Amino acid sequence: MRDIVLTDRGPKPIGPYSQAIRTNGFLFVSGQVALDPKTGEMTGGEIRQQTERVFENIKGILEAAGSNLHHVVKTTVFLKEMNDFSTMNEVYAKYFTLAPPARSTVQVARLPKDALVEIEVIAAL
Repeated sequence: MRDIVLTDRGPKPIGPYSQAIRTNGFLFVSGQVALDPKTGEMTGGEIRQQTERVFENIKGILEAAGSNLHHVVKTTVFLKEMNDFSTMNEVYAKYFTLAPPARSTVQVARLPKDALVEIEVIAAL
């Protein structure tokens, strides 16, 4: 059994995928880039701004699905440039202040919409 999550608190998918899937007590949130949920346009030209927008998107999707950032158990961060790691990390730390989740961070050649960062999460419900 699985439920598809679709909310206006996160950007509409730009391909054949769901914002999130709720199944067996977990929520799997698709990778989010810095798209404004209202306009569907990319926001922020710098890593700090994009990371903040990504987390606001994730937060909105989590909450719409009945979870929150405190229930995130795993994140995967995709960076266009590993030199942005420390700045992304500063923003990341503001969203996960206590008991941060397990995480992987990788540099990739390119991201959708030429984003600088994409983050996916798995959360408990």
